[in-house]
Amino acid sequence: MRTKTAILIFSNSAKEDAKRKSFSDSRLFETLTNETIKKVKKTGLPFFHFTEAQQQGLNFGDRFTNAIQSVFDRGFTNVISIGNDTPHLKTKHINDAYQKLNNNQLVFGPSKDGGFYLMGLTKNLYNAKQFKNLPWQTSALKSTTLHYLSSTKITFSTLETLNDIDSFKDLKAILNSYKTVSKTLKTIILQLCFSAKAILKHIALQYLLLTQQLPFNKGSPKLVYTNY
Repeated sequence: MRTKTAILIFSNSAKEDAKRKSFSDSRLFETLTNETIKKVKKTGLPFFHFTEAQQQGLNFGDRFTNAIQSVFDRGFTNVISIGNDTPHLKTKHINDAYQKLNNNQLVFGPSKDGGFYLMGLTKNLYNAKQFKNLPWQTSALKSTTLHYLSSTKITFSTLETLNDIDSFKDLKAILNSYKTVSKTLKTIILQLCFSAKAILKHIALQYLLLTQQLPFNKGSPKLVYTNY
């Protein structure tokens, strides 16, 4: 039954995401969250959205582990977890993960920064202590996980690699990708990129003006004597 699998959207509110990722405009993450929820709804699977209001724990590993456990505690045997910061995530990626969980204990979609944009796992595989101790939010997450899996008999499958958004540099990578995003999202990303470029130009201009106004002194200062 499809109802044995639930989707966990693990992401902060748009305002909190913008603050933590140093974006001045929360519209980006508000749009990303709304579009993510729409894609999830198309799967027909039950889903839960855990923002900072529902998350519990002192660090990311604790909060993520507790959220996964909370979904399992509701009677589900499979959980597919995603964030809200992967613009190229499609409904088909989630459906693919759902199908792959029929024959695998673990499914993950790697992101280009070394982490995951999607992780699906079965309840019989889940170990809270091991799970929370993974190097979450680091570029070593993917390599560490694969290294661990290579020494076990755990069956797993992967999805295609996608870009997620953590910085202004990632925005450019999203725009330069051959994959499409919605018109609304593209407009916001373009505005943010132009704003960032304008800010950098302003800083460079101010620095140039400042250096040009500084007095130039070649050699040692001269002593001036006056005879009375």
